[in-house]
Amino acid sequence: MSDIDITRSDTESKARYAARVEGIAEEAELTISKVTPTLIIADHTYVPDSMRGLGVARLLADRLIADARAAGQRIVPLCPYVRAQAMKHRDDWADVIQW
Repeated sequence: MSDIDITRSDTESKARYAARVEGIAEEAELTISKVTPTLIIADHTYVPDSMRGLGVARLLADRLIADARAAGQRIVPLCPYVRAQAMKHRDDWADVIQW
């Protein structure tokens, strides 16, 4: 599998995780909205067809969870993908998911 590089860019009210795969021009993304310093909303996840099956969406979600834990934040999983993963990993993610 190709290396997957994930970066994060922030504004005052939003953040975006972007995933790049060597040899693929398109980017995958996961976006969040910052409600308070300790509460964020996972808004949207997108993976282009050229990256399907590489586990990119899961890596983006894992990075979101790791960052939220490190920052002491809770996540409202509005995005259908993040919500599905939160339900699948309910016990493991219980410390960061806000239902």
